[in-house]
Amino acid sequence: MKKQICMVTVFILVCVAKGFGMSGGSALVNDFSMHVLRRKELINTIKQEYSNKKGVVVLFAGFEDDRHVFRQESSFYYLTGIKEASTVLVMDMDGETTLYLPNCGVSRSSWIYSPVELTQENAKIMGIDSVTTLGQPCRGYQLHPYFAQSEYQALLERLDNEIKNGGSIFTLVPDNAHEYQQQRLVLNRISQFILDFPQLLVDISGHVAAMRQRKDIKEIEKLYKAVEITVMAHEAAAGVIAPDVSECEVQASIEYMFIGSYARAAFPGIVAGGKNGTILHYTANKDTLKAGDLVVVDIGAEYDYYCADITRTYPVSGKFTEWQKKIYNFVLETQDYIASLARPGYWLSNKDYPEKSLNHLAKKYLQECGYGDYFIHGIGHYLGLDVHDVGDYKRPLQEGDVITIEPGIYIPEEKIGIRIEDDYWIVKDGAICLSEHLPKKPEEIEAMVQQNVEYTKPQLVHDFVTEARS
Repeated sequence: MKKQICMVTVFILVCVAKGFGMSGGSALVNDFSMHVLRRKELINTIKQEYSNKKGVVVLFAGFEDDRHVFRQESSFYYLTGIKEASTVLVMDMDGETTLYLPNCGVSRSSWIYSPVELTQENAKIMGIDSVTTLGQPCRGYQLHPYFAQSEYQALLERLDNEIKNGGSIFTLVPDNAHEYQQQRLVLNRISQFILDFPQLLVDISGHVAAMRQRKDIKEIEKLYKAVEITVMAHEAAAGVIAPDVSECEVQASIEYMFIGSYARAAFPGIVAGGKNGTILHYTANKDTLKAGDLVVVDIGAEYDYYCADITRTYPVSGKFTEWQKKIYNFVLETQDYIASLARPGYWLSNKDYPEKSLNHLAKKYLQECGYGDYFIHGIGHYLGLDVHDVGDYKRPLQEGDVITIEPGIYIPEEKIGIRIEDDYWIVKDGAICLSEHLPKKPEEIEAMVQQNVEYTKPQLVHDFVTEARS
């Protein structure tokens, strides 16, 4: 098994080395064939699952917000590869696709950068059959979920005709309240113009989640790139950590590495010194690191929409106390134990099968060490296009899943918070640690902090980019 895992790891490294260069801004260098195949798979699944229904699949892109950098909605990107905001893709049951664009005119190009012009010619390259506008000209340079009826007139007429002909609207509208919020706003708005629209919606979010949960090798390559950048950011952070350094200075070294590597933060980074390390989602990052304390650094880069999530705990003074090291080793041993078990057939968490539930096994292990009550969160989560990626926790792990394994011990009264988190790819016989090259043994962690590395340019990534562009 170890030999097989090593060979797969080498294969990933070769793939990443060949593909680390960026495109220079053109979205058309992407391989859109995989998005076409995903749409075909989705259509086939819908036809099998809902053989008694007809209709169209409607996918909504995300909407821009002037206060934040736009990021495409993950499932829309997964199925289309399109990064443009406020677009809508409609697919019939024969796989015929129409992309609807906001009719914002030439004024948009003066305000918003678009990586590629969505013309009919470019749409063909993307595997889209036809392109048209959503409706009448927009009132500004961007659309919002509460659009005017005229701005969506063409799409509204298309959907209304489908419904009048007895069709259903297959889209992403799950029962839970926290997913696809922007799409819900759009659907609510459409329901104001089309009679009985909500009753004719069929939720396909579960089918899309099942597809996204199973990663192919191209996705693993992107995840590995995100991991590589996150590893470099951890190395930079460790070199900055010292007594009297602020948490935000450490955060700055991390974000410098992300941005310099053509990536961005997958989530608000956690740099939590002392008692702050016992707060699971501490993101204020404004206190000063104190000698003798620990600092939890929980960060992840997002590269080409795929997210890493890696945590290390560092001694601020460059040396663990014997007590800190003892607890640290409990956490590390727990992670090693759970990682050795992770494979198809085990669950991340399942109370009905505790003997095969990684979460229950981790809690049991720490309970035997005397620290079960101080492990206050789950053992991990799915990882992919979102840092807490979609996935069915009711089913056991399968080949192609990517998960985190992140045990921790938190003792607020002693100002001790320790978490170790790595990213794992589930394969036939076990799990490959994508972040295995970031040190985590206590003596290695101490050495990282003691180096006092200055901010360094992410040369590895720049070398790949320069070579790719030359």
